[in-house]
Amino acid sequence: MRYARSAVRTVRTRASPEDVFERLDDPTVLGSHMQKPSMMMLGGTMRYELDEGRGRAVGSVIRMTGNILGLRLFLEEVVTERSPPFSKTWETRAKIRLLVMGHYRIGFTITPQDNGSHVGMFMDYAMPASQGWRIVAGLFAKYYAGWCLRKMTEGL
Repeated sequence: MRYARSAVRTVRTRASPEDVFERLDDPTVLGSHMQKPSMMMLGGTMRYELDEGRGRAVGSVIRMTGNILGLRLFLEEVVTERSPPFSKTWETRAKIRLLVMGHYRIGFTITPQDNGSHVGMFMDYAMPASQGWRIVAGLFAKYYAGWCLRKMTEGL
């Protein structure tokens, strides 16, 4: 998949690479910002369904469903790379239905640094396939991606 856009966030923390990886490796903790209503979620929420790998193994599948503005949203992600405690990548697959972006790939790298860690997170994403949402996506995708990365790295 080719992704036309990307967002990046870096954070320094006093936490060890192992502690940072433990937090970022859990999809329900990492995506907690989408499980409660917020302005960026337009009052909607997403619910996680994890397979037996719980999103913590290469090939593990993570499903999310939800409603935003009365529209049913869904996606399926698969873990494509996982090297504890240094990196992980996952991406959407199959048919998805999102409002402000299409398929995406998210990942992080953790580098030991002084008495802590340097964390680099990225989100590569495509615009939605639906022509009707492309105008909305063009206005908000960049801000939404940045918000997601900020929320994922909060509290490290």
